[in-house]
Amino acid sequence: MTEKLLDKINYPADLKKLSIDDLKELAKEIREFTIATIEKTGGHLASTLGVVELTIALHYIYDTPRDKLVWDVGHQGYAHKILTGRKDRLNTIRQFGGLCGFLSPSESEFDTFGAGHASTSISAAFGIASARDHKKEDFKVVAIIGDGALTGGLAFEGLNNAGNSRKQILVILNDNTMSISPNVGAIRRYLTKIVTNPLYNRVRDEIWRTTNSLPTGKGLTQKMLRKIEESLKVFMAPGILFDEFGFRYFGPIDGNDMDLMVSTLENIKDISTPVLLHIVTKKGKGMDSAESDPVTFHGLAPNNGNDNKFTTEKVTDPSFQNAFGEIVCEIGRNRDDIVCITAAMKEGTGLVPFANEFPERFYDVGIAEGHAVTFAAGMAVRGIRPIVAIYSTFLQRAYDHIIHDVALQNLPVIFCLDRAGLVGEDGATHHGALDIAYLRCIPNLILSAPKDGNELRNLMYTALNQSKNPFMIRYPRSSSFDFNKNGQADLIPIGNWEKVATGKDTAILAVGSMVKPSLEAAVDLAKEKISCEVINCRFIQPMDEKYLKSVTKKFNKIITIEEGVINGGFGSGISAWLTDNSYSCNIKRIGIPNEFITHGNRDILLKEIGLDKSSIIKQIKEFLNK
Repeated sequence: MTEKLLDKINYPADLKKLSIDDLKELAKEIREFTIATIEKTGGHLASTLGVVELTIALHYIYDTPRDKLVWDVGHQGYAHKILTGRKDRLNTIRQFGGLCGFLSPSESEFDTFGAGHASTSISAAFGIASARDHKKEDFKVVAIIGDGALTGGLAFEGLNNAGNSRKQILVILNDNTMSISPNVGAIRRYLTKIVTNPLYNRVRDEIWRTTNSLPTGKGLTQKMLRKIEESLKVFMAPGILFDEFGFRYFGPIDGNDMDLMVSTLENIKDISTPVLLHIVTKKGKGMDSAESDPVTFHGLAPNNGNDNKFTTEKVTDPSFQNAFGEIVCEIGRNRDDIVCITAAMKEGTGLVPFANEFPERFYDVGIAEGHAVTFAAGMAVRGIRPIVAIYSTFLQRAYDHIIHDVALQNLPVIFCLDRAGLVGEDGATHHGALDIAYLRCIPNLILSAPKDGNELRNLMYTALNQSKNPFMIRYPRSSSFDFNKNGQADLIPIGNWEKVATGKDTAILAVGSMVKPSLEAAVDLAKEKISCEVINCRFIQPMDEKYLKSVTKKFNKIITIEEGVINGGFGSGISAWLTDNSYSCNIKRIGIPNEFITHGNRDILLKEIGLDKSSIIKQIKEFLNK
């Protein structure tokens, strides 16, 4: 059996020995290896398949890790991991104890900058380039950003600052028309116009073919031809956006053409001023199903092959995301003042049915969470009721907008925080661990968490039934436990808690996703003659102070349980209230510890940090026995 090229490649230095034809064969082998691995173990797929040639060419031309590659987002980095000493562990990616699904400097010196959220690469790369110049070091800096990430405002802040600096930095714009959903907005149209202007590209290529064939001494002629090129851009291209930012613009070129990628990077790598290379790639390239349906194949679940030693999360349908999708469509049919807004996460948040049924009332603003929030505030000012669906971890990037543009003006925007709590395989960058702590302190804000899908419906209708406050609803990436598609909504008095089990030994104040395991723990503890009262604390802010007072009269030991960070969370709020009101109850706070939690199956992670049923039982018994 002929040995594969990939078997000989462990680090980028090994690439230097290969010919261009070898690199093409290697690209084919990397795709085959990636597809075979990810189909078994699960992970991001379509994104990394599109950048295989780019990844090989970068490590072939540049001297990594001395030269710094800064990848945006990170799920396009699997080929990068394969080429940088992690090939043999790719089958552990996104699994507990295995490789991170994104870029992580703690994992490899080749991962220059951690990346899980989008639009950070240009700012980070410019920071690295500036530090290099301050320290008088000598290396190249390259930022690789997808066109989807270019919809984020931070990318343009980075372009604006870097382009004005005259420092060496190369920004590679990977244009594949996709983030997860198809890209939207003016930038998408701009890039499309550039790509589809054959006359400009043909004339530009002729200019530079002529220029490159001239002797070195003809620098004056080259300058003249460059001016002609600039004039052509003004005349033929739809604006000169990147040039006006201060970048020398090259492209668009075929990012899946190995010869072209290698020669282009070789030609531009020594330019000492900011450069932007615009490449066009095919998301999912090399896998027919992924090319034709890159949304579905953006990420795959494990296929549970016999050689897959890792357990996989078992999610009972419907998920909270699916329940949310059903509910917003139901609301949309009853009210025409409802709009839904998301930030490039139509599929992930469950809004595809609403977008299909009410396209004129659906807004995907791109990877721009801050804009999404202020845009919603603007609509709310004029009497529209916006429902903003954003992952908890991504809403962190819109914190000031929540405070300044929504809460301060007391606008009735409804926020649905998807992926609140531990998300599983996406890991620390995506866990929604901080939202209770970072939202609980904001004045005017109502913060809630449903125990199941039916209560999600009740909270959404309750939010719509009031128009005086912004209203947050947080829910996890898990089964909704109980959801009746044809059910009716019950309005809940704001701040009202619900007793779901009566007991006499201790009170368990549980939030959202922790109500079910707390109730199950109480059932098991009852068999050991330990009686627990379980309260569904569906409102985190405001709290049910009347009920809380009754709890302090009945119990001298109180337990709080939340799928959120303990520091500053719901339990901290209860503890502060008890102190402020001079109650002397003993309190045990159970939640996510004050540390960044690794990646892995959600059930494994919950067990690791003590939020599964058996761990909850153990902690309750230890607390009661003190």
